[in-house]
Amino acid sequence: MARKKTPSFITEIPLIVDSAPEKELLSRFEASRQLYNACLNEAMVRMELVRNSEAFKGAKKISKSKKKERTDAFSAARQAYRYSDYDLQAYATIVANSSKWIADKIDSNTQQTIAKRAFLASERVIFGCAKKVRFKVSSRFRSVEGKTNKQGIRWKNDQLVWGSLKLCPIIDETNPVIMHGLQSPVKYVRILWRELNGKRRWYVQLINEGLPYQKEKNYVSNGLIGLDLNISNIAFVGDNKAGLLPFAEKVPTFEHEITALQRKMQRSQRVNNPDNYEPDFEIKKGHRTVKKKGKVKKGKRGWKRSRNYKKAAQKKRELERKKTAYAKSQNRKIINEILRHGKDIKTENVSVKGWQKRYGKAISAKSPGFVLSELVHKAEKAGGSVHKFSTSYTALSQTHLDGSRVKKSLSERVHHDATGVVMHRDLMSAYLSRFVNQDDRLSVQDARNGYRGAEPLLTEAWQESLNRERVGSSFLWVDCPRAVL
Repeated sequence: MARKKTPSFITEIPLIVDSAPEKELLSRFEASRQLYNACLNEAMVRMELVRNSEAFKGAKKISKSKKKERTDAFSAARQAYRYSDYDLQAYATIVANSSKWIADKIDSNTQQTIAKRAFLASERVIFGCAKKVRFKVSSRFRSVEGKTNKQGIRWKNDQLVWGSLKLCPIIDETNPVIMHGLQSPVKYVRILWRELNGKRRWYVQLINEGLPYQKEKNYVSNGLIGLDLNISNIAFVGDNKAGLLPFAEKVPTFEHEITALQRKMQRSQRVNNPDNYEPDFEIKKGHRTVKKKGKVKKGKRGWKRSRNYKKAAQKKRELERKKTAYAKSQNRKIINEILRHGKDIKTENVSVKGWQKRYGKAISAKSPGFVLSELVHKAEKAGGSVHKFSTSYTALSQTHLDGSRVKKSLSERVHHDATGVVMHRDLMSAYLSRFVNQDDRLSVQDARNGYRGAEPLLTEAWQESLNRERVGSSFLWVDCPRAVL
């Protein structure tokens, strides 16, 4: 019988960790890391045996319409090579017991969760969700979690208890989010560390049963929302409100600081590792000669890193951490703003990965994928629905209210409709997405009939966007027919 699933949320609390407890925590994390890598290696070996077996190849040939027969065939192929969560947990117990040091440091419940984590990582490869797995080094293994709150890592009497180790938290009693988490039932506990300003900080995460604390201003309303996701902004059109919101607004990029640190790191690497680089060379550009630095030699793995290099790398990591934290905070405000006006969402099924390949760092700075995934998650958790439709069927940015399609370049941000309507391109696409049916077809007639009532909302959203960006260019104000100067 399948285990009953209940809603969950996470409460994160900082811990007070002195030098002695930290030494013990680091030794337990090292034991966990070694066990994880051993389990991951075994999982990949078994996965390859399954994937190359005749039973697995035969299961792939079975038609997807024969769902039960296909599932049974895949299960038989897995069982033949003991590739399952349960079998890998049994393997983890054998490894831990054969290495007394690991068994002394990690309890059996934690061993099982580590094995499950390794199994799920390998499963992503066999399902085609990932190309490879990553074995963990010490600096990348940052969290360990328990299985229940009864044994192993657990929360007891407002303390983190892990065997003989007891750690006190820093509880802010004025924070309603923290107090709500402490008053809710705890399913299991996770302990993790982060690097802040070059220092290791420890935290406990309580995975609570129930619904998270909701601020009064972050309510979720019933209603239909049409979305249009772009590289740098998101347009939404609800029943009574529309908006064109930029991603990561007013977030510091630290571009000059990071560039200066990268140059410093590069100079240090070249001075301390001259044999790892090809010789410098000169090229002619017109009438002058330009000196170029040699590239890194292929296959070089031994690198000497000076103290100055490590300091610069730490400063760079801190700036990137701050930038990411600011961006997430601002983007979550966008998500809450959209959900205030509706939780039934219709949007195009865009490929953010494709944008990453084309635009690179611009996507990393704005994080449109994070906004969309969090928006979908919160809407579904609130009881809403999300309908992602194909762009090839609808082509909303090209569609006019008379049903015709006219291609336009990405630089054209204003939509001049064949019916005489002038509107921002993204707002128009978001409006049209409200009228896409479940069969991914746009009902042009309904969109045309409802446009007159929605036009004031769209125009107001366009004006707010222009005011926010403080655009002084006259052509944008001319294109917006009701813009007030």
